Amino acid sequence: MSAAPATEISAAKERIEQLRQEVARTYIGSSRALEWILAALLAKGHVLLEGVPGVAKTTLVKAFAAAVACSARRIQFTPDLLPADITGTYVLSPKEGTFTLRPGPIFANVVLADEINRAPAKTQSALLEAMQERQVTIEGDRFELPSPFLVLATQNPIDLEGTYPLPEAQIDRFLVRVPIGYPTPREEAQMLKTFGVEAPKVRPIFGAAELVTLQELAARIHVEDDLFDYAVGLTTYTRTHNRVALGASPRATLALVSAAKAWALMQGRPFLVPDDVRAMAPAVLAHRLVLTAEAEGDPKARDQIVEEALNRVGYRRGVRAV
Repeated sequence: MSAAPATEISAAKERIEQLRQEVARTYIGSSRALEWILAALLAKGHVLLEGVPGVAKTTLVKAFAAAVACSARRIQFTPDLLPADITGTYVLSPKEGTFTLRPGPIFANVVLADEINRAPAKTQSALLEAMQERQVTIEGDRFELPSPFLVLATQNPIDLEGTYPLPEAQIDRFLVRVPIGYPTPREEAQMLKTFGVEAPKVRPIFGAAELVTLQELAARIHVEDDLFDYAVGLTTYTRTHNRVALGASPRATLALVSAAKAWALMQGRPFLVPDDVRAMAPAVLAHRLVLTAEAEGDPKARDQIVEEALNRVGYRRGVRAV
């Protein structure tokens, strides 16, 4: 795969910045949250937003769906939601006496999975095939999902009433987890001014075809072998930590490099540097760690372990033969 030309990178950076600014008109809060979600979209990854109710998680994902003018569907997860409610099913036509497919909301470019952890594990697992393979199987028949396909899910903290912990296999399919906290007093005051009369409407910046082009451009970011070794070193560190029962998997290493390449594109560079990996490591790695029983009660333990890995795993540039 050839490296991305500098002119394409520069033009892509401008378009990505336009998208970020448009979403920021509606979402008032952490800029890092916006940047992590943007990187996930460019890396063809799914996003899990976590926070208490009322901190604009749904507003944020709806703004991204509107700014990228493509098909979007919303699924409100509830305890009685069935897998067929997500994937769709065959229904009988009495007049013709035949079964026809009634596609579910999963058949969209952007799927907003609202409060995903309010449904039981059986229903949550209906997303697994779609998220990993970009396809669904209904009554033995396989159906491809549209491209691009992205799941933007919101999750409440698991200690709230009526919530279920997501299965580890499903959590591992989310490229990034983005914590959404309370806004600062200044941000909250700005929110009151912005939404006091009429909520701003998000304008579409580009469509599905341009998003696919940007995703392909991000995949062409050049990566030196030393940076592959650095990414492996970070994930390997988590596997040997005494507070971790199961560390980051090889899938996590792949995700880290893909997200870092997207971050480099957002910075306007056609090549990866160590800071790109460091910028995305907390969002990509922390939620994938399965902690020991002693560490499980500490809500900050995962982030602390990733921070420890970043501090202790050094980057060493290899010697190049002339």
